[in-house]
Amino acid sequence: MPDRRQVLGGLAAALLPLPAHAAVLGSATVVQGRATLSRGQGDLMLTVGEALHEGDLVRTADASRAELLLTTETHITLGAGAELLVERYLADIGGRLVIGGPMVFDRPGSLPKVDLTIVTAFGEIGVRGTRFFAGPSNGVFAVFVQRGAVEVMAQGQTRRLGPGDGVNLPEGAPPGEVVQWGVPRILAAFASVGLVP
Repeated sequence: MPDRRQVLGGLAAALLPLPAHAAVLGSATVVQGRATLSRGQGDLMLTVGEALHEGDLVRTADASRAELLLTTETHITLGAGAELLVERYLADIGGRLVIGGPMVFDRPGSLPKVDLTIVTAFGEIGVRGTRFFAGPSNGVFAVFVQRGAVEVMAQGQTRRLGPGDGVNLPEGAPPGEVVQWGVPRILAAFASVGLVP
C-alpha cells in the first residue's frame, strides 16, 4: 500500500483550479502555528475564516494544529504534520476525505447520519456520525472511537468499533483486534491534536 504522501500527493497533483461557482464546504476555525492550503497549482497560508472547497488540501507544519468546520457542525481537528484532502463532500450526505497524520473527527450524534469514507495509507474508515481519533498512537497508525461507531477496513477485512474501542492498522496488514483502550493511550491520542477526550 502506498504511503500517505503518495496517496495525497497523487490526488493533489490532479486537482484543477477552483471554478468560480464552486460551493464552500466549510472553513478554518482555528489555526495555531503554521498551516497551508493547496488549491490547484497554488499554495497559501491557511488563516481563520479561510473557506474550504472540494479538492482543497490542508497541511499542518510541525508544532502546529488546525480546526476545520465542514458545513453543519462537522469538526475536524488536525495535529502537527497532518494532511487532509477534501476529495468530495456533500453537506449531510457524505463524501470522501483523505488524511495523513493525527486527526479527530467530531460530528454530533443528533445530526443525520452521513455516508463518509476517510481514506488513509493504511486502510479506510467508514463514518456514520461519531467522534473518533485516527493517527499515530503507540508507534502504529490506529483508530479510537469515543462516541458513535465506525468501520475500519484494510486488506479485505473489516472491524466494527463502538465507544471505547480502538484498533491498530499495521502497514500492509489487516486491522488488528478490536480492544478497549486505556485512559493513558486515549489521553495521548487526543493530546496529539491539542484536544482532551
